[in-house]
Amino acid sequence: MVRLTMDLIAKSSSHLKNRKNCSLPQYLKKLTHLNFSNKNIDDIDDLSMCRNLTVLYLYDNQITQICNLSFAANLTHLYLQNNQITHIENLSFLQSLSKLFLGGNSITVVEGLEQLKELRELHIESQRLPPGEKLIFDPCTILALSGSLSVLNINNNNIDEIHDLAVLNNLTHLYAADNQLQDMQELELVFSQWPQLNRMDLRGNPVCHKPKYRDRLITICRKLEDLDGKEINELSRQFLINWKASKEAKRKALSERIMTREITYPLSADFHLGPQHPSAQNRAGFLGKRKPLEFGRPSIKMRSGPVWTDCIGVSMSRREKIPASAPLATELQESSRI
Repeated sequence: MVRLTMDLIAKSSSHLKNRKNCSLPQYLKKLTHLNFSNKNIDDIDDLSMCRNLTVLYLYDNQITQICNLSFAANLTHLYLQNNQITHIENLSFLQSLSKLFLGGNSITVVEGLEQLKELRELHIESQRLPPGEKLIFDPCTILALSGSLSVLNINNNNIDEIHDLAVLNNLTHLYAADNQLQDMQELELVFSQWPQLNRMDLRGNPVCHKPKYRDRLITICRKLEDLDGKEINELSRQFLINWKASKEAKRKALSERIMTREITYPLSADFHLGPQHPSAQNRAGFLGKRKPLEFGRPSIKMRSGPVWTDCIGVSMSRREKIPASAPLATELQESSRI
């Protein structure tokens, strides 16, 4: 294993060429970029002499802990992807940090970034998580980043919900492919809080198979130009927006008509108010255009011929004549007493 020290920097061939006649302390003080990627480094020593360092490349190593970087107040880019890091820590002094790359580590919680007021990009994709676990977000950290963060890469982290990220209203790019997102309504609610969202990738999530998935996201994200690697045509977006507005207007109009009809023709009258109530008479006249039944005991008109007619004008043969005690007559009598 290798420890990153001042001596290691001094012996590096690339830095020996650049030093020329400059002393080591002077050279380290002027140094702005330091690249020790893929050098089997497992620990970071005191590098405080590199006080003007702005970009540090330490990806593809064996680093287990972020440490000894408090000197780097001018650091803007930090590359730590593909190491063995388990916790985000000791970064509070990096007040100028704008891009942080932590992909391919073993981090389970996004935390410890509350003091990074200038952080614009956070790349924390493809963490090596324990089986069944997902990457989670500390609410304090996310709230602290809401004023600055514009690019978030959380690809391939077994994430199944993102409601905690709704406060990131300055996001312009979201990369959340190969996760477990499946709630379309949750996505619409969160994305409606991100008015600046310009590019988004959700490929490999179950939600991509939902009906009208692409159409619904395009209408919610008005500035989105690229979704899942496909450009969004402005004409298509306007068509979808107009279609949604028309659909909502029709739904509202239908709802209003239903409400008006319920107020004009309430569904109560006949059975609860009785046949003598004015509403029952009006309803009977409306439905059948018939005169209301005479009140009192219903009568059955008879004639001596082979056919007789009941009170509602239905012809029946003499054999089919129903006596007054039959269920129909009883029902009519009972209805007149209500």
